[in-house]
Amino acid sequence: MKRNLTILFVLLSLINVELFGQEINAAKTKTSSENRTIKVDYNKEAGKLNTMFKECVGAGRANEGLRADWQEQLALVKKECDFKYIRMHGLLTDDMAVYREDEKGNPEYNYQYVDVLFDYIVSLKMKPFVELGFMPNALASGKETIFWWKGNVTPPKDYKKWEDLIQNLTRHFTERYGAEEVKTWYFEVWNEPNLSPGFWTGTQADYFKLYEYSARAVKSVNKDYKVGGPATAGAGWVPETIDFCVKNNVPIDFISTHTYGVKSGYLDEFGTSGTILSQDEFSVSGDILNSRKQIAASAKPNLELHYTEWSASYTPSDPIHDSYHSAAYILQKIKQVGNAANSMSYWVFTDIFEEAGPRFTPFHGGFGLLNTQGIKKPAYFSYYLMNKLGETELQNADKASWVSKNEKGDVQLLFWDFTNTHPGDKVLNQTYYLQDLPSKPKGVVKIELDNLAKGKYDLEIYKVGYKTHDVYADYLAMKSPKQLSKEQVKLLKEKNNDCLISTEKIKIDSKGIFNREIAINENDVYMFRFVKQ
Repeated sequence: MKRNLTILFVLLSLINVELFGQEINAAKTKTSSENRTIKVDYNKEAGKLNTMFKECVGAGRANEGLRADWQEQLALVKKECDFKYIRMHGLLTDDMAVYREDEKGNPEYNYQYVDVLFDYIVSLKMKPFVELGFMPNALASGKETIFWWKGNVTPPKDYKKWEDLIQNLTRHFTERYGAEEVKTWYFEVWNEPNLSPGFWTGTQADYFKLYEYSARAVKSVNKDYKVGGPATAGAGWVPETIDFCVKNNVPIDFISTHTYGVKSGYLDEFGTSGTILSQDEFSVSGDILNSRKQIAASAKPNLELHYTEWSASYTPSDPIHDSYHSAAYILQKIKQVGNAANSMSYWVFTDIFEEAGPRFTPFHGGFGLLNTQGIKKPAYFSYYLMNKLGETELQNADKASWVSKNEKGDVQLLFWDFTNTHPGDKVLNQTYYLQDLPSKPKGVVKIELDNLAKGKYDLEIYKVGYKTHDVYADYLAMKSPKQLSKEQVKLLKEKNNDCLISTEKIKIDSKGIFNREIAINENDVYMFRFVKQ
């Protein structure tokens, strides 16, 4: 009997650690140099929380947005992560049936497919971040294309006809959605024209010509519509674009560009290249901070800065996108950027993404926050948890956390450890992140919250980490089936539907103090959410 009680006690202890791991005996880890304190005073505000992280999100191409499953997933992402804008390629490619010419060479315009897509986006209370590209074949000067779906990447054969198309399209948007709505949109000219061969067969001068014709077309409909670029890879052409616009009196309202967190390269068209996660502490964020400096030093120092693509890797076949490491990575990079960007558009929200063609397995290293079946990856929960932060940020010296409050008196603490465990040049992401990668202890986080309002709270604790809301680990445990059954999809969705691990009742006395210590492992993400009763 005594032995049975001992076993029961051990089991209960283990359950308590799993579900309520926030309270620990930290004696063994007290000496770790990683131990840190998050000390925050409820009454010391830092100002309004910067929510640039959810301003925009990416999608593959416009035609994919006509699919029912794509639309269903976007509705979920909007509901739980609250992205405001969505950006995608291929609005003007032939699969959207926008442009053709009659036998005499006269343009014919058609927006039926575009209307279906944009009507749906607007119905979700989202807005298009309108990427003007690629070239309709009937208007193209050449036959060079990119991707499985063959987006034409050549300059127009007639820049005046291109200008007329953009003007007509902008006028159509105005008639359908109203000028006041379209004033809140962004019009971005092309995608990554500095990658040639790749997304543009012309020169920089050819791109600037395309930009000028496009910008004047948009502004001819309404001078208050926002237009910008150059939408480059690798943070390129920022000073050059501003200089061109200033010297030639060409309108520009924002700078857009892209960055990814791998060591080298910019484009992996068919997902066949090997990549290596950069060891640079400020990969991604360093590019964004530098772009802001370039704008500040220019003749237009107040331009908005939109990073309309970013992620840990630029290839659609990189298993880091499926790994639990991505959750902490996303939070770390956004925190490092601070106020430097007006938006950071994560590339992309779903694995319904066919640049390299339709994918053949449910977890293939795709860009998405959700996989093809709509199963939430660890990266999804970064945005899900950030969206739970309150509107007022509190002063906080810790560099890997946010603490906030809302008008109801609720408090939210989101904190994480980001540890780049990649071994460097020795191995590719495509090998490293396919493995089972247990996380090591990183010490203790001591939480000290002062001046909380006296009363009762529900304390909700959320966690993402190794084998905790880690769908790729669940997939490995299933022996990595190449196709998922209905039952397997249901199981993976249920296990990864939410990252809430425990709820408890707590009381804050008249001293207004909350203290707790929690052990943290490499690349763990936690949120403590104090909901006042």
